[in-house]
Amino acid sequence: MSSSSADRWNLIAPLAALAVLGLAYVLPGGWLTGLACAGALIAAVLAAVHHAEDIAHRTGEPFGTLVLALAVTVIEVALIVAMMAGGGAAQTALARDTIFSTLMIVGNGVVGLCVVIGSLRHGEPAFRATGAQAAFSTLIAMTTLTLVLPSFTISSPGPTYTGAQLTFAAAMSLLLWVAYVAVQTLRHREHFLPAGDPAPTQPAAVSPGRSAAASAALLVAALVAVVGLAKVLSPGIEAALAAAGAPPAALGVAIALLVLLPETVAAVRAAGGNQLQTSLNLAYGSALASIGLTIPAVALAALWLRIPLVLGITAKDLVLLLLTVAVSTLTLTSGRTHVLQGLVHLVLFAAFLFLSLVP
Repeated sequence: MSSSSADRWNLIAPLAALAVLGLAYVLPGGWLTGLACAGALIAAVLAAVHHAEDIAHRTGEPFGTLVLALAVTVIEVALIVAMMAGGGAAQTALARDTIFSTLMIVGNGVVGLCVVIGSLRHGEPAFRATGAQAAFSTLIAMTTLTLVLPSFTISSPGPTYTGAQLTFAAAMSLLLWVAYVAVQTLRHREHFLPAGDPAPTQPAAVSPGRSAAASAALLVAALVAVVGLAKVLSPGIEAALAAAGAPPAALGVAIALLVLLPETVAAVRAAGGNQLQTSLNLAYGSALASIGLTIPAVALAALWLRIPLVLGITAKDLVLLLLTVAVSTLTLTSGRTHVLQGLVHLVLFAAFLFLSLVP
C-alpha cells in the first residue's frame, strides 16, 4: 500500500468504524453484525496507533505516548461508569477487576512482549532506568492505596472503603497522577526520552497536510469506536465466558484486553523499532492513568449513585501483584533488558489469564 493510500485508509477507518458502531445499535444482533464489529474494531485499533504515532512525531516524546494513554483511559472511564450505572449493584467489582486486569496486562503482558521483541531484534535494548523506576514507584503507591488497603481496613465490611476513605484514596491517586505527568512532561522530561535518543529503525510517517490537532481528533474518533465496539461485543463475550464457566471477574479482563489494544500495538511497534523507552512510557503511563483517573471517576459515580464499590483484590490476586512488583523491580534496575526477563513477565501474564478463568 502506498503512503497516500495508507493515509487515506487511516483517515477513513475511524469514520467507518463509527458508522459500523451506529449501525450495530440499529440492526439486529447476529453473527454478521458481530463479524462486522470485530473487523471495524481491528481497523479502528490500527488507525488509532497510526494517529498516535503521528502526534508523537510532531510533538516529540513523551507527549505522544501521553496523548494515547490519556485518551484511552478517559474513554475507558466512560465505559466503566456507564456499565456501573446500568448494572447497579451487580457491577460493584467491575472497576476493581478492570483496573487490576489493566495492571497485569500492561505490567506483564505488554512489558514482557516488548522486552522479548526488542531483545530478539536488538540484543539488549536500553531504556532510562530513572524514568521507568519513577513511574513504577508511583504505580506501586497508587495500587496499594486503591486495590490493596481496602482488604485490610476495618471501618467498613468486606474489601471496601468508607465514603471518607474512598474520597481520600481517590484524591491521592489523582494527585500522584498529576505529579507524574508534570515530572514526565516538564520538570524531568529527559528521564522519559529514549535512551541515547537513538534513531528508530521504523520511523513513524507523518501524514502530509494534517495538523497535530486533526490527528488528535481522528485519534479520539478511533478510540471512541474501539470502546463503543468493545461494549457492543461485550455481551457476546460475557455470554461465552458464562457458557465456559468462567468467573464474573473474567469480564473485567476481557474489557481491559479490548480497550488496551491500541496501546499494546503501539508499544510493540516501538519495541521493534528499538524504542523500548517509548514502550515503557506507554505501558506504565497507561496503568497510572487507569488508576489516577478511573478511581476518582468511579468513586464519584459510586457516591452519587449510592452503589457499594468493591476495590480490595483477593488473596490470589495479591500474590500475583506482589510477584509482579518483585520481578518488575529487577527488570527496571540496570537500564538494559534481555529476552529472559521478558519471558518471566509473559509467564506471569499467562498465569494471570489462566487463574482468571480457573481460579
